[in-house]
Amino acid sequence: MSETQRIVIVGASLAGASAAETLRSEGYAGAVVLIGSESELPYERPPLSKDVLLGKEQPEVAQLHDQQWYDDNTIELRLGRTVTAIDPAAHTVTLDDDSTVGYDRLLIATGSRVRRLDVPGADLPGVHYLRTSAESKALTDAYAAKPRVVVIGAGWIGLESAAAARERGCEVTVLEPQKTALASVMGEQIGELYAELHRQHGVDLRFGEGVEAFEGTDKVTGVRTSTGEVIPADLVVVGVGVQPNTELAESAGIRVAAREDGSGIVTGPDLRTSADDVYAAGDVVRWEHPLFGRSVRVEHWANAKDSGATAAKAMLGQDATHDAIPYFFTDQYDLGMEYAGDVPRGASVHVVLRGDPSSGAYLAFWLDDDNHVLAGMHVNTWDTIDAIQDLIRSRRSVDPGRLADSSVELSEV
Repeated sequence: MSETQRIVIVGASLAGASAAETLRSEGYAGAVVLIGSESELPYERPPLSKDVLLGKEQPEVAQLHDQQWYDDNTIELRLGRTVTAIDPAAHTVTLDDDSTVGYDRLLIATGSRVRRLDVPGADLPGVHYLRTSAESKALTDAYAAKPRVVVIGAGWIGLESAAAARERGCEVTVLEPQKTALASVMGEQIGELYAELHRQHGVDLRFGEGVEAFEGTDKVTGVRTSTGEVIPADLVVVGVGVQPNTELAESAGIRVAAREDGSGIVTGPDLRTSADDVYAAGDVVRWEHPLFGRSVRVEHWANAKDSGATAAKAMLGQDATHDAIPYFFTDQYDLGMEYAGDVPRGASVHVVLRGDPSSGAYLAFWLDDDNHVLAGMHVNTWDTIDAIQDLIRSRRSVDPGRLADSSVELSEV
């Protein structure tokens, strides 16, 4: 691409900023316009539910770069502006101030937004969600008063929010309609290990219970559950998942997967969409993974960073494919965990444990019926994530007995 061309990135997210950074590091000298609806400089989200929520860091720690970096790299930031329309034929985007910006290549990195509960009292003050820097700051400040906290949802955000609240001295109850924590993403066996961790730290876990309403007049005072009980609450954190921001692409006629197929903007391994010169990256993309042989959509930090870089290279005409193994991590109390891989929803799997979970340090692997490793994680056991990813990439059948034997090197199972 020549110096006279322009790449527009819709979404000043981790994926968008990663793409902008990669464009410059790969030698692209043309214009880069990064447009974001939030007023903050681009940031990453993991610190917001970890050290920031614990009160150990300020939200600014999550910033990817300061303003000077964008100036030095001649990246035009348009913050506090929302793209309202994409015209693939005209190669333009329209902003909420009715201005238009032309592009030679376009990257959609619009990310995802939290799912909101549609129950009575959902708009009461004191009902919090955790997605943005501003939401993290508000929740961090609220925790300082040591309120009675009710967390809705025992997924990753719910559990991290609960752990931070307990570490800051709050009384915490978690409501989850499934049988245990993380059941839909890790299965009941591993999910129960995380549930027990929270029980040991004094969290009141209520599984098999949903939310009927939030009670209160001027602010939330309680949560009425599906059993009819009202749990007193000074503060509520809702963590019931996210949904990709695909509406802009849909309105432009760009192919988007149906909800029953997992949603997301559909691309090939090179992250190219169905529209000429338009690419997608981050939470919003559902791409054909060359290793798995199926489409996947991943909502974690590493995917945003990796896919942004891959999209940038593809936009520059390089032979780039997004083949990274999905990866994420969590820190809760004294537990540190890293996970790699992807288990298709509804797949038949069995879990192999390596080490004793009661010791607080162990590995877990998810195997299919042919003993291929689909995913693995280590808990308080470091320097094994590369070996776990190698097992996944090898696509070979392993011996479950040797996999469980800590005396056998992972490369030899």
